[in-house]
Amino acid sequence: MKAIVQKVTKASVTVGDRCTGSIGQGMCVLLGISTKDTDKEIEWMANKLVKLRIFNHPDTDKPWDADLLQCKFGILIVSQFTLQCVLKGNKPDFHNAMKAEQSELMYNKFVQVLKSKIPNSDTLVQEGEFGAFMQVHIQNDGPVTIPIESPESLSTQKVKPAKPQKQNNKNQGKKKVESSEVAKDETDKVVEQVTNDLDKKL
Repeated sequence: MKAIVQKVTKASVTVGDRCTGSIGQGMCVLLGISTKDTDKEIEWMANKLVKLRIFNHPDTDKPWDADLLQCKFGILIVSQFTLQCVLKGNKPDFHNAMKAEQSELMYNKFVQVLKSKIPNSDTLVQEGEFGAFMQVHIQNDGPVTIPIESPESLSTQKVKPAKPQKQNNKNQGKKKVESSEVAKDETDKVVEQVTNDLDKKL
């Protein structure tokens, strides 16, 4: 999963004459979903965007020291499959981009995960329109533009097998003691029987 993050003073998306989403100060994110992306990439990217410190701190005004949540800024998400482009000579190839139907499901899930991490998300999280021909209006602040890509290792992570439960040493010791006592009782019985036999012969 790839994202182009731009720090903005304002940003908006229009489809024809209709505005689908707009924010004031915050970040505009162009999002490209690849054929390999899963729920792991969604969670990773959402966390990264929410925690990305590209703003001045609201209390100290220290640059590069605050994220969206601290500043209570907006975020505008725009789906852009062309981020998964591979150039073949001078011609762009998009075979790494997820197919539209599946990609739309992933995009919608990403937006929902992102909203779950941001208070007042109905206002602060805005969108373009998936699959539409959009006009994206970005007033970049700085300019600040940061490319982000989820690590390939996410897709290869395996769930570690559960460790076998350790036996209770106390119970194990108790069982050993009980076994020893049983063996001792059996030995005593044999000795007693042999002794009785000898007495009879004598």
